[in-house]
Amino acid sequence: MVQIAHSPARLNHLARFATVAGPGIVVMLADTDVGSIITAGQSGVAWGYKLLLLQFLLMPILFVVQELTVRLGIHSGKGHGELIRDHFGKGWAWLSATGLAVATIGAILTEFSGVAGVGELYGIPRVASVAVSAGFLLIIVLTGSYRRVERVAIALGLFEFAFFIVAYLAHPDVNQMLRQSIQPALANPQYVYLVSANIGAVIMPWMVFYQQSAVADKRLTHLDLPLARLDTAIGAVLAQLVMIAVLIATAATIGLHNPNASLNTVGDMANALIPFLGSNVGKLVFSAGVIGAGMVAAIVCSLALAWGLGEVAGYRRSLEDHPLEAKWFYGVYAGCLLVGAIIVVGVPDLVFLNIAVEVMNALLLPMVLGFLIALAIFALPPSVRLRGWYKWLVIFLATITAGLGVYGGITGAGIF
Repeated sequence: MVQIAHSPARLNHLARFATVAGPGIVVMLADTDVGSIITAGQSGVAWGYKLLLLQFLLMPILFVVQELTVRLGIHSGKGHGELIRDHFGKGWAWLSATGLAVATIGAILTEFSGVAGVGELYGIPRVASVAVSAGFLLIIVLTGSYRRVERVAIALGLFEFAFFIVAYLAHPDVNQMLRQSIQPALANPQYVYLVSANIGAVIMPWMVFYQQSAVADKRLTHLDLPLARLDTAIGAVLAQLVMIAVLIATAATIGLHNPNASLNTVGDMANALIPFLGSNVGKLVFSAGVIGAGMVAAIVCSLALAWGLGEVAGYRRSLEDHPLEAKWFYGVYAGCLLVGAIIVVGVPDLVFLNIAVEVMNALLLPMVLGFLIALAIFALPPSVRLRGWYKWLVIFLATITAGLGVYGGITGAGIF
């Protein structure tokens, strides 16, 4: 029997990565939230695999944007809001925090609407499903350290891998997939709108705030930068693979047989998959993925708001602090969840919530990316500052991303 010897250096490297990893994977799993899943599902139904290539192209864009938050968090030791305040003044910091608050409440509404939609599939009243999920999220954060919260968030996010099972059991036609993926319909306004919607679903304000604050709260150093980048890269790939799985599953089933189907809620999507995949996959497995996506996103965006407001207002803001020592921090987190839960319970039009949140996130992109790039240029030490050809590449990608996001938001709102 041959025994494989593991190099101590390699084991130490893996152990160090396990210590550093987390913020990137968590924020990326949260990126594939309920709204993103609905967007991917609609893309597959309406256009088959013609938006598949876009999902791969968005992987490097995700990495490029979130890698900047890693640099800023490690080399400044400060969160996003605090850096904006220090370098551009309180007025700009509060403007950014206001955008974060609006985006966070919108995201919470989307996540809880997804949880409510799954509950209704099984006959569970909306009040019960939303109350249980909100209570669970409160307990996790109020009784744990950063490391514990991170582990729970990753565990919840792993439920999103259920979408891979759904995609596999949909038995997609590989030849059709390859052929359609290189046949975009850019002349069609509805196709362009879905392109914009997918781009707008990639970068959320709370993602930027969360990862930078998490890196700072975790006290990572410049020696951890390569591993933190790897953590972010792995997360970017995982996030888009989940989107790809949802798109493939809907394209191979609903899109092939009923391309005019409307998938505005997770309930619509699950029910539409049942005739092709059976009730166990179409309902149970798909629901598990939605619950995982919604819960991890709810944790991330609520913590992002608590961190972001604390960085601007100056209150204590660490998951290592006891709730009695950081009352405002934990209060904002709890308040965000409770407000979102109450609104979702009281508002029956879940379709309206999803559409409104997509439009709002798209319109916030220029401000979010503008602040991020400005900080990467002016707030970092010269050795790691955004400069040279890479600076112009980042600016180009951000301009295209923000431009298409705003265009999609405007057209989606019916302005044009």
